[in-house]
Amino acid sequence: MPKTVLIAGTGVAGPTTAYWLARAGWKVTMIERADELRLGGQNIDLSDAARDVVDLMEIKEEIKKRHTGEEGLQFVDTDNNTVADFPVENAGSLTREIEILRGELIDVIVNAVPDDVEYRFGTKIERLDDKGSHVDVVFDDGKQESFDIVIAADGMNSRTRKMIVGDGDYLEYLGCWSSYFTVPRLERDNDWWRWYTIPTGAIAFLRPDNQGTMRASVNFLSDNDNPDYMTLDDKKVELRRRLDGAGWEAERLSKALDEVDDIFLGPLHQIKTETWSNGRCVLVGDSARCPTPYTGMGTTLAVIGSYILANELVAHEDHAAAFKAYEDKFKEFARKKQKLPPGVPDLAYAQSRFKVKLIHTGAAIGASSVVQKFASLFDGSSADENEFTLPTYDHISQ
Repeated sequence: MPKTVLIAGTGVAGPTTAYWLARAGWKVTMIERADELRLGGQNIDLSDAARDVVDLMEIKEEIKKRHTGEEGLQFVDTDNNTVADFPVENAGSLTREIEILRGELIDVIVNAVPDDVEYRFGTKIERLDDKGSHVDVVFDDGKQESFDIVIAADGMNSRTRKMIVGDGDYLEYLGCWSSYFTVPRLERDNDWWRWYTIPTGAIAFLRPDNQGTMRASVNFLSDNDNPDYMTLDDKKVELRRRLDGAGWEAERLSKALDEVDDIFLGPLHQIKTETWSNGRCVLVGDSARCPTPYTGMGTTLAVIGSYILANELVAHEDHAAAFKAYEDKFKEFARKKQKLPPGVPDLAYAQSRFKVKLIHTGAAIGASSVVQKFASLFDGSSADENEFTLPTYDHISQ
């Protein structure tokens, strides 16, 4: 009989894990609390060994075809004048070789997943009962089933994590909120990531996509790390409050919210669970170690971690040995990539016009040709080189 696995979450980590387990002959069931795949979201990127993983999955070229076309990062002032720009090939650019919309990447991965994987939408785990030989799972509709392994891949705000590793001091609030939503593209928009600093402790972004629209983001400092439930209207009220009188494209973004029907808005936490597994249950992706967008490594870590977890389960008869190998091979790299530069994220926010000027001055100096040439002298590695060495497995033809 094939081994059975339940995977909670259909973001990036869940389907990637499902791909490798199903390919190895496991019977895979995936659940998602939303009523369908969540194909919205912002620009994300793949770097380091994650590029090797998608190459092994034979989806790298399809991912590249769906590139957003982003040319680099521009710091702009209230009149939309460019203060500093970092083209994709420059040191300091946050735009990577592979830039894709989160939903597009999920679509590519799901299309690669073997057809015998079962998807159940509008479904949540209510209770886990690890019996040693299997895990009994009670779903929110009252039904119960048994699986050999349960994997939580349900993100930063995972509901399943607590059921597996319990309560713990593993949430580290970064002192700020983030939001993502989509707005119409206007003639004055370009193909750069435009970064606007607001002197009230907020930042607004506009980034191009490949669908004829623009991806907007409003980020702001806040002491509230555990907000009450917010309706869509509540989110719009909060974002308009942050945009009021901010200049640049703020009025445009505020008006565009009238037609927006999907907004991500909430506090940013890094997730730092010390133990990734318990019995026959295990965490992967942001549910285990969420680095947040400030590192630019969330998707990369999710893809690499999913590859290692799935293939260690295939390589070992004993699940405990597989989980140990997964953590031994990957946890230190994941921990390292959570480290934020000194002063980040506070350094990026301004609560006075004077600090806005300091940020702009620093960006202009960093983008100058002299500094770029100087920085290149110390950049001994190619952008195509990996810091992480991807494990190889005998059961995979590499």
